Amino acid sequence: MSLKYPTKYLPVSGHLIKWTITCIPLSLATGSLVAFFLWSLDHITGFRQEHAWLLFLLPLAGIVIHYLYRAWGRDAERGNNLVIDEIHNPGGGITWRMAPLVLATTLITHMSGGSAGREGTAVQMGGSIASLLNKRLRLSGEDTRILLMSGIAAGFGAVFGTPVAGAVFALEVPISGRANYKALLPCFISALLSDIVCKAWGIHHTAYHIAWDSMPDLTFNYLLLFKVIIAGMLFGIVARSFAWLSHMAQNTFNKYIKVKWLIPVTGGIIIISLTLILGTYDYLGLGVSAAHEDAVTIVSCFKAGGADQLSWLWKLVFTVITLASGFKGGEVTPLFFIGAALGNTLATAGGAPTDLMAGLGLIAVFAGATNTPLASMLMGVELFGGTGILYYAAACFTAYYFSGPRGIYKAQQSDFSKGL
Repeated sequence: MSLKYPTKYLPVSGHLIKWTITCIPLSLATGSLVAFFLWSLDHITGFRQEHAWLLFLLPLAGIVIHYLYRAWGRDAERGNNLVIDEIHNPGGGITWRMAPLVLATTLITHMSGGSAGREGTAVQMGGSIASLLNKRLRLSGEDTRILLMSGIAAGFGAVFGTPVAGAVFALEVPISGRANYKALLPCFISALLSDIVCKAWGIHHTAYHIAWDSMPDLTFNYLLLFKVIIAGMLFGIVARSFAWLSHMAQNTFNKYIKVKWLIPVTGGIIIISLTLILGTYDYLGLGVSAAHEDAVTIVSCFKAGGADQLSWLWKLVFTVITLASGFKGGEVTPLFFIGAALGNTLATAGGAPTDLMAGLGLIAVFAGATNTPLASMLMGVELFGGTGILYYAAACFTAYYFSGPRGIYKAQQSDFSKGL
């Protein structure tokens, strides 16, 4: 079919070319920095697991992190919330120091056993690089928003190896219930290129497996779908609890501890005490790998008996204390652990496939805590394959509705009331 009015497509082509050119340096820098971060994190995690005594340095690590941000950070300590605020009101408030600061302090947190993630680090690095690039390009306010969203997409897509989810996450996270589709192509380009660059450096992401062959009649298994919806409600409630406890714990620390460097010291002491009381190191760090085979990890949650009944709760407590007291890293990977462990528990209680429920918990608790149900569903497709997309949607959408009005990001605005 011939194009009668080919000139109509010139603005669209111009938009594509402009943002492809703009996103190439952003993706190269972000993908490379994320690759270095993941490589460093893997080695530091292994070193900590071999030297358990490093946990007792957690209070000292907290002091170091506090003074690093006090000396160099300015508003950078607000982390993801600063990046989101800049999308709402572009004003050059993101300093270039955010990238090296969050990289260094996240590695310090994990070196000493803090229960934290990695998405916050990647998103902040992407946002910092986007802001630095914007200062050179002097873009308009609307284009600045798009570039910052592209930085989020680049960081998220590269750190998890999920570029489609990364692009949609960047669209969903600034305003819950409303997406800026003008940024769709730039975000997708940035997430895809950044992921390619990260993998080109030899980075391999954790693989999760759901045995679909052992679950016949998935499309018409209404009993299983009912169980997934019930589980989705619980995933949403836990996500809501995580967000509420995170905000409450941070406010409590700031209200009752006037000497600010004592806040991470207190948090570190609590983490050490809980570890000694429980007699396990399973709830420290990312929770992706462990020093011994019997440990509870995200991967182990996909197997029957791979988690204790309260593993999800302990990881929630460890993560809330770690992040609320000022340590760095992010919430998403711990949310994966919480969701997968809760899914493991619910599978045992409800007679559902363990690997499926663990996978659904992984993405659904994330969906509820961040108010990004579409990105979470797509993450399920990228991580586990498209066979179970009906169940991904049911779990993520249900969790989103039951997670309450407020997620983990204080700067996130809302264009939709859940009525909870």
